[in-house]
Amino acid sequence: MANDRALGGAIFGGSIIGIIIYAGLLYLPQTSFIVLQITAFLAVVVLLGILAWIGWTMATTPPPEPITDLSSGGEMSSTGSSAQETTGDKPSSAAKK
Repeated sequence: MANDRALGGAIFGGSIIGIIIYAGLLYLPQTSFIVLQITAFLAVVVLLGILAWIGWTMATTPPPEPITDLSSGGEMSSTGSSAQETTGDKPSSAAKK
């Protein structure tokens, strides 16, 4: 728990320092245009990289196996009746309609 709090504090502090450095670079006349160019480039790279990763995952993941009916224990009787009929359970009121 203490390590989590320390890590959270370090991330928070680093983020605040990063914001201050970014703002300082952004408002310096010599560096403002290049900072905006780098920021826009990185935003596009991150967005398109995430989309590429999603596409690659969708293209290379095999389709899932079909789900079989497990309510009857995976076995059917020879007549094809459900487990409810073979076990003698009474049907619910919805099944009587």
